[in-house]
Amino acid sequence: HLVESGGGLVHAGGSLRLSCAASGLSFEHYYMGWFRQAPGKEREEVSCIDSNYGRTYYADSVKGRFTISRDNAKNTLYLQMNSLKPEDTAVYYCKVGTKWGQGTQVTVSS
Repeated sequence: HLVESGGGLVHAGGSLRLSCAASGLSFEHYYMGWFRQAPGKEREEVSCIDSNYGRTYYADSVKGRFTISRDNAKNTLYLQMNSLKPEDTAVYYCKVGTKWGQGTQVTVSS
């Protein structure tokens, strides 16, 4: 299963790093990504990373501010979030293969 951590409350302009620790699967062979869902909005993909070549994708809204990475040895996926904005406030979910994490709340105050 997937266990997320690293969410919290931060002022605008601040940073957080989310972690997603995976167990029970061959971490390096699956799709890995981060999604978020704000109140009243649909869940959206924020970023993902290719399992074979490490190629990355970012939503336009986070490009240049967020960085996705993975540590296959630790079976952990990360999302470094810098220059956070109030509109980044949401529950963030990791996804590895078809499995979802439980979500972690990120709140950015203005």
